[in-house]
Amino acid sequence: MQVFITGATGWIGSAAVSELLAAGHEVTGLARSDASADALRAKGARVRRGDLDDLGGIRAGAADADAVVHLANKHDFANPAVNNRAERGAVQAIGEALAGSHRPFVLASGLAFVTPGRAATEQDPSPFHGIDSMRGGGENLALEFVERGVNTVVVRFAPTVHGDGDPGFMSGLVAAARAQGVSAYIGEGANRWAAVHRGDAGRVVRLALEEKAPAGSILHAAAETGIPTRDIAEAIGRGLGLPVTSVPADQAGAHFGWLNKFYGADMAADSDVTRALLGWTPGGPTLAEDLDSGCYYR
Repeated sequence: MQVFITGATGWIGSAAVSELLAAGHEVTGLARSDASADALRAKGARVRRGDLDDLGGIRAGAADADAVVHLANKHDFANPAVNNRAERGAVQAIGEALAGSHRPFVLASGLAFVTPGRAATEQDPSPFHGIDSMRGGGENLALEFVERGVNTVVVRFAPTVHGDGDPGFMSGLVAAARAQGVSAYIGEGANRWAAVHRGDAGRVVRLALEEKAPAGSILHAAAETGIPTRDIAEAIGRGLGLPVTSVPADQAGAHFGWLNKFYGADMAADSDVTRALLGWTPGGPTLAEDLDSGCYYR
C-alpha cells in the first residue's frame, strides 16, 4: 500500500512511519524542512516537500496515494484560530482529493473535552463543529466525507502519548515543576487523563489501515483509561525530587500557563471497541513507568 502521511516526522508520525515501513508498505511523508526530509529518506520513505499551508501539495499527495494518514498539527496553543484554520483546510483538501475513491483516510483527533466527567467511548460523537471549534471541527468534517465515497477512520489519541523524547504535555508539566520548584496538580487532582505509549499509538495507525476499519469508525488510542492528575504530579515530584502540592483553580493559570486549560480537564477514555476491532493489545510502558524511568528529567 502506498501511504501519504502528513506529520510524518512528528512524535506520533515517526512511530507510524516506522510501523508501516516495517510491515512492507511504501510511505511518502510531507516534510517542511531539509532535516525532516533527510530523516524520512534515512528510514526508506519518500518525501513530498510542503507544509499544512500548502493545500495544493496536500491534495496532490493524497491523490497519488492508496491511503492517507493526517497526523500534522501546528500545535500553536497560543493561537488556536491558526490551528483551527490549518486543520480544517487540510481535512477539506484531503477529503476532496479522495472523494469517490473509497480509499482510506485516517485522521488524527483528540480526546480533550469530548465527554467531560466520564470516560469517552468510541460511540461518543465529537461535540466540535465548524472552523471556530477545537481543531476546526476537523473530525466531523472528515466523517462527512464518508457520504462522498471516502473511507474515513478517526483515531482519537490520548492526551498524553508518552515515551522517551516526548515533546508534549508531560514535558510541559515537568518544565513547569522545575520552574515553580513544586510539582502541582489542580484542586483535588481527581480529574483523569487517558494515556498511551508512543509505540502503541503508532501501531493503531497501521492497524487502522491494515485491518480495514469500516468507513466512519472512531478509534481510541488509549491504553490507560484514566490516570488522576494528582498521580501524575506525584510521579513528576518523585522524578525531580520536588514537593507535591495542590494549586487552587483560580491560581492555576499563573502556575501552568497554557497547560492550565488541559491539565484541569477530565480526559478519560475507554478503548474496548478499538481493541476488539483491530486486535490491538497495548504493550508499551505505562505512563507511571515512563515517568519513573528518568527519561523526562534529563
